[in-house]
Amino acid sequence: MLRDINLEIARGSVVGIMGQSGCGKTTLLRIIMGAHLPSGGTARVLGEVTGRLDREGLYRMRRKMGMLFQFGALFTDMSVYDNVAFPLREHAELPDELLRDLVLLKLQAVGLRGAAPLMPTELSGGMARRVALARSIALDPQLILYDEPFTGLDPISFGVISRLIRELNDSLGATSIIVTHDVQEALGVVDYVYFMAAGRVITQGTPAEVRSSSEPFVNQFVNGKSEGPVPFHYAAPDYGADLELAAA
Repeated sequence: MLRDINLEIARGSVVGIMGQSGCGKTTLLRIIMGAHLPSGGTARVLGEVTGRLDREGLYRMRRKMGMLFQFGALFTDMSVYDNVAFPLREHAELPDELLRDLVLLKLQAVGLRGAAPLMPTELSGGMARRVALARSIALDPQLILYDEPFTGLDPISFGVISRLIRELNDSLGATSIIVTHDVQEALGVVDYVYFMAAGRVITQGTPAEVRSSSEPFVNQFVNGKSEGPVPFHYAAPDYGADLELAAA
């Protein structure tokens, strides 16, 4: 459950929503995209109050968004070309020549124009993520949402994806929201951070401010410390008593 959430995200910025698994990041992302409606308060996204929109209004709002799902979520029975073409075919009536030019333009932006005829099973994890990114920007969205975009990537692929997130956001004039628990990776990309725990924002600020935060949980999480508010040992009886019991 989310509590006392108050976010304002500036147009043109790249913002991180961070915290450990189960803290409410994905729920917040679903509220932003209109998949969940807040039970209290108001969610205003791209100038629309989501709770006032009907089905058609929600779809209209979502057409202004791009979404990069965790692990890419490519259609496995479609080629790279058709994966990127899918949102264009769904939402725009374009002649084949223009459709082809737009698909190749998006693939060129992520460095994979030559992979257009390949199937998802022929791609590495990093390549699949880049194809998914090309698909997410196919309609030139105003808002791009990233759900754990760095998970499972090797260092080279991570460097490519993080650079593309920044460059595509700036070149499109878009706004990007990155939901992630990969703090160190994301801090090198974002302009501002909302750090969550137990359904609340406990710290917010620039990457430098988050790195130097005196909040104990944030300090432990950002620096990867084994001891802190999140204990290393799971609650258990006294160790010595357990050993005596076992020896009896």
